[in-house]
Amino acid sequence: MTGAEPYRIVILGGGTAGWMSAAALAGLLPAADYDITLIESDEIGTVGVGEATLPHIKTFNDMLGIDEAEFMRETAGTIKLGIEFVDWLREGARYIHPFGTFGDRWGGVDFQHHWAQARLDASDDRSLQAYSFAVAACHANGFEHPNTDPGSIRSTYSYAYHFDAGLYARYLRGWATARGVRRLEGKVTGVVRDSESGAVSALTLEAGAQVAGDLFVDCSGFRSLLVGQTMQVPWIDWSEWLPCDRALAVPCLGVEPITPYTRSTARRGGWQWRIPLQHRIGNGYVFSSRFCGEEEARNTLLANLDGEALDEPRLLRFAAGRRAQGWAGNCVAIGLASGFLEPLESTSIFLIQAAAIDLVALMPRRGEGIDARAVREFNRLFGIHYDRTRDFLVLHYTANERVGEPLWDHVRTMVLPDSLAHRLALFRESAAAPEYSLGLFSRDSWLSVLEGQGVLPSAANPLAHRMPAAERQARLDDLAARIVLNAAEMTPHGEFLTGYCASKATARPGAASAA
Repeated sequence: MTGAEPYRIVILGGGTAGWMSAAALAGLLPAADYDITLIESDEIGTVGVGEATLPHIKTFNDMLGIDEAEFMRETAGTIKLGIEFVDWLREGARYIHPFGTFGDRWGGVDFQHHWAQARLDASDDRSLQAYSFAVAACHANGFEHPNTDPGSIRSTYSYAYHFDAGLYARYLRGWATARGVRRLEGKVTGVVRDSESGAVSALTLEAGAQVAGDLFVDCSGFRSLLVGQTMQVPWIDWSEWLPCDRALAVPCLGVEPITPYTRSTARRGGWQWRIPLQHRIGNGYVFSSRFCGEEEARNTLLANLDGEALDEPRLLRFAAGRRAQGWAGNCVAIGLASGFLEPLESTSIFLIQAAAIDLVALMPRRGEGIDARAVREFNRLFGIHYDRTRDFLVLHYTANERVGEPLWDHVRTMVLPDSLAHRLALFRESAAAPEYSLGLFSRDSWLSVLEGQGVLPSAANPLAHRMPAAERQARLDDLAARIVLNAAEMTPHGEFLTGYCASKATARPGAASAA
């Protein structure tokens, strides 16, 4: 609307969630139409989620026009091609969830059906892992940017990053403030609401000043000051399916080679993460207080580091779940204020990114009020992102053979969400793995964890029978051979980092973050 005042957006809280939200709003909305203010206090610590990410973060950075080499250099970033799971099925078992495809469609049939049919015919006993270029690249500790030729085997993968979460928030803070975001230092001590509508009209700072706004983005962390406390949006508890409620985090000195993947190792009371950065390794132990004490977790974590610990382990307490809605009134929760899922698949930053991008797409225009339809659509997408991510995480736990360990016995025998039970039964009975257009994880991601956790199909799509067995086997052999050959020729990951984005960051105490 011509002549209307700019729409005022106030972000409560900094850290990864606050500054990602600020960067998205400042970088993607018309600058003249929106006035963006972020309130944070250097006295209030942040959880520091997001040292490991998913490929969607590259899309986010590219949308904003962020220079990749500069960003990696400033955040001590490394490449992430997937996640290695060690001992999750049983002790001694391991597999990689790669950021790439398993083969492609042959004769109009998804690849896993041809793989399943070959196994059922006893003509091929190779794991799905043999048919992923990203898996082979992880084993080779190699990285090159994907080939732009869609016919090349080197185009069949994507990548994410490991980075220092504190350095990433600092980098985005500089990026966003340079593009007009106003940062206010201070603690919020009060929330002013309109007496008639109940909408938030301003936030009161400790010094007495009030910051007025039209829409408020709640990045206040677990406090959820606006959406949880002020708007009273209920919490949906998922601890029955995801019982881990504690994490100890500690950095340690790095070792060579710098691996291009995250590692998750199952332990008696939970699991341990390992995230290699240029200047250190991030480590942590996620565990359930019902099945593991804090001292046991601390001892287990410190006994399984690759290098000298750089600090005392830092304890985080949490509960798995989400708010019933992410947008209530004129308040939108992003990050921990909206929900929490343990960092098993590095989903924290994706959920921040998804909410921020959805908010941009549904943002009220200058001179207009909030459209109830936009709120409903945001909350619909919010629920899909969280619910489908929850199912994927629960899959890792429920399909295990770690018999005799209380935590693992519990999660193996618990009643599953109906949506997950359906997907498991569908794959076991027919090798089908539906691809949803919304939600986080692709069919190939599900396939890697299903097979890695020992869930195997008893039948394949009947259309797979149309391909003669000899032709199918020849294609499988050719694909596996091309993957091995090309992976062996890749540039070593460490060499890539040195030539592309060497960081000046040095290992230091006090840098632990959640995966």
